[in-house]
This record gives sequence, C-alpha cells and structure tokens, in this order.
Amino acid sequence: MSDTPAVIGHRGACGHAPENTLASIAKAAELGAQWVEFDVMLSRDDKCVLFHDDKLLRTTGQKGLTAETSLAGLQRMDAGSWFSDDFAGEAIPTLSEAMDLLAKLGLGAVVEIKPSEGRDVETGRIVSGMVRDHWPVSVPQPIISSFSEAALEQAMMEAPHIPRALNVFNGLSDWKVKLRTLDCVALHCMHTDLSEKTVGKIITAGYDLRCFTVNEVARANTLFGWGVCSVFSDFPERIMA
Repeated sequence: MSDTPAVIGHRGACGHAPENTLASIAKAAELGAQWVEFDVMLSRDDKCVLFHDDKLLRTTGQKGLTAETSLAGLQRMDAGSWFSDDFAGEAIPTLSEAMDLLAKLGLGAVVEIKPSEGRDVETGRIVSGMVRDHWPVSVPQPIISSFSEAALEQAMMEAPHIPRALNVFNGLSDWKVKLRTLDCVALHCMHTDLSEKTVGKIITAGYDLRCFTVNEVARANTLFGWGVCSVFSDFPERIMA
C-alpha cells in the first residue's frame, strides 16, 4: 500500500484559500496536511501553471481561455479576489513556484495533469518532464494523476519511474484494463461512485484507492473502513482531527 497520508489537501486547502494558489498550498501546510493536490495546465506559450478550468472567468473574473493566454498575461491576473478580499492580488503560480514552496514547507504532492481541450499529449509530455527534471529531492516522490489517458500515456513515457494514478469521474467501467494499460499504481475516483464491494475489488487487484472530494468526517471514516487509503479534502483539518 501507498505511504501517502490518509488526508490530502484538495487544490491546496481550497476550503480556506483560493484553489491552486501558493496561499492555498501554504494554508494546507499550516493546517497540518502533509500532502496536497493541485492541477497543472499549459499557457499559450507552453508554460506550466496551476489552474483548473479551460476558461479563466470563474477564478480570475477575466474572459478568455487559459490555453490561449501567455504566461505573462496569466501572471497579471488576480486569482484570489473571487474567493475573498483577503486574497486580493494572489497570482496564478507556475509549477516551478509551487515546487519551490513544497520544498520550503516539506510537502508531498499529487500533480494532476489538466489538459485544455485538444492538448492532452503536449500537456502530459511537458508537465511530466518538468516534474521529472525539477522535483525537489527534499520531499517525497510525487504522484502524477490525470483524467486524460493520453496525458498519462505521455507521463509513462517521459517519467516512467514516477507513480501514476488514473482519475475517473461518474462511474468505474474498465478501470482494471485502463490501470494495467497505463501501468498505474492507483485509482482516484468520486467517493460517491464507491461501494464496499467495489473498494474490495480494487484493493484486492493491488491498487491504491483515493477519493475526492471528501469534506465530512463520517464519510471519510466509512471510506477508510472499506480500505480506501487516502481522501482529498477542501478542509483537510476536519478529517485529520
């Protein structure tokens, strides 16, 4: 079984700070989380940034697409005010900045490759190459995850030694074939897609199982009782308590 902690901060600690920002990662550490998860996309000029959506609007208030905006343009945006005035001016960080902060705070991480539409292959290749070449030696080896099988295939070629996890949403069809094909060590799925019987099948097949997004203690305890090894939480301190 994995040595990842039972609770992983979701997009940092996005119940307390704007998701996928350095402030959110720092907040997770402050709350006692040992690992965080965050999303990595490509800018127009193929730079790796922490961001979740194809469209910029929800977290920056700006029109346009992430994949059609340069790194310089993204870095001028305010990715914090939407969450709270306390985070006004919080920037969209680069993957390099996030890795530097992980090293400073001693945090492990699940790096989710989040391709914009039609950019699965290049995003998988560039993100996994960055993680391979620049991951801090002072923190645990990361896990690379994605909903995109094409992106994970690239990660398998670029960084075969870094563990991979397939993310699935709304159903668990063909999970065993997909995990085997992509040489994954884990499945990450919606906690609502699981039953005790399904968990048993996945664990018995030799895979780690992690669930998103779990913010209720009772539900987390049920999942742990079934054999789930970790949950992703917006409020990691709730589950850790």
